[in-house]
Amino acid sequence: MIYEIRIYEAADGCADAMRRRFRDNVATKFFPRHGIELVGAFTAPAEDGRLTYMTRFADEDARKKAWASFAADPEWAALKAATETDGPLLKNQNISVLSPAIAGLPLG
Repeated sequence: MIYEIRIYEAADGCADAMRRRFRDNVATKFFPRHGIELVGAFTAPAEDGRLTYMTRFADEDARKKAWASFAADPEWAALKAATETDGPLLKNQNISVLSPAIAGLPLG
């Protein structure tokens, strides 16, 4: 199993729009379509313009294929363009790919 943590930092004034697009479209429509399993999505207790989420994949090959499929989805490209007419919603992102350190150890 491969886990991935992504931290998205919104462009100035775009945190709500970034999170709304993620909640209403990306997580509910595009992730399932492309085999991306969302484990959880989080924001900080104090507003900091970030969205952190974790996904899970069977292996590294499945992770790469899922993200490539997502990136090539014409419906995603159209939605991204429509939601970024005034500029990008995302200023920066940090991606960490993780595998369990000890097989059989519970996550929680």
